Amino acid sequence: MKRWISVLLAALLSVAGFYAWGFAQGVSKPLNLPEKGSTYTIKSGTSVRALATDLSNKGLIDNPWYFEVSARWLDPGKGIRAGEYHLEPGLTISKLLTIFRSGHAVQHRFTVVEGTHYRQMMRQMTAMAEKGLIKASLDAEQLTQTFTKNTGESHPEGWIFPDTYQFTRGAKGEALLMQAYQRMKHTLLEMWEKRAEDLPIKTPYEALILASIVEKETAVEEERARIAGVFTKRLRKGMRLQTDPTVIYGMGEKYKGNITKADLRRDTPYNTYTRNGLPPTPIAMPGRASLEAVMHPDETGDLFFVASGGGRHYFSKTYKEHKKAVIKFLLKGKSSRYQGDK
Repeated sequence: MKRWISVLLAALLSVAGFYAWGFAQGVSKPLNLPEKGSTYTIKSGTSVRALATDLSNKGLIDNPWYFEVSARWLDPGKGIRAGEYHLEPGLTISKLLTIFRSGHAVQHRFTVVEGTHYRQMMRQMTAMAEKGLIKASLDAEQLTQTFTKNTGESHPEGWIFPDTYQFTRGAKGEALLMQAYQRMKHTLLEMWEKRAEDLPIKTPYEALILASIVEKETAVEEERARIAGVFTKRLRKGMRLQTDPTVIYGMGEKYKGNITKADLRRDTPYNTYTRNGLPPTPIAMPGRASLEAVMHPDETGDLFFVASGGGRHYFSKTYKEHKKAVIKFLLKGKSSRYQGDK
């Protein structure tokens, strides 16, 4: 009898050992992943069994039982977290569980470039929603309404800080906007406290408006403070800013790439050829460099500037000098074509 018990125990141990060996082999075998890896998304509320079955159905693992047992018995206190994960070749089931439990999901990027218009940014967000990267619970108009309600700002233009923001798949669009808004608000107020004395702009919002104009006028780093200086001096003297980007912004979708003399004469709230002072809102998203330029403009005495080629500008202190520069750089030396300029 004792002999039969010993034989039975030996057999059971052999079977257990066989399954243990098979389990160890199964969980240590690399997943069936392509050479470039693969992206896998775990939806919120997915059970361990459903996850194991899906991984097996997609051909990533051979046996869903190995995954399920590992998840339930190996460090069960750590739950699997929903998210989008990038899986590299060579991963085993145990390493896969570590990744799924870490919550280190794939980070997507949302970049707002300096000088971007709010409507352009909304197109970016709409495209991300269509790809399923962000939640599309709100359309562009609703998103704008939510933004203005949450921030208290009457107009969203200018309030998004240009930068690259990281997020995981399924992030809310309004949360991304609020993050970028808080960055701009904090940066603007911080720089406003350190501004130069006796500026003609009297509020942080006026600084934001002027910075957006500087942003659209030049992409040349060393010109920003000088252009800001031109606008600052004009504001002090009560001269109109006469800057094309504000006219273009006021034209909206009517702008087709060229600006005419008729456009400069057509009055809109944003036409700084026909109206004094600053436009009512920013005209784009200004970056830190443009904000810094309007807080500390160059005091060169310049009152005019004209495009001189290569994205650069020629600056003048008098109208006479400016007229010569316009004839030289814009009219190819033909003074008869000169009709006046800013």
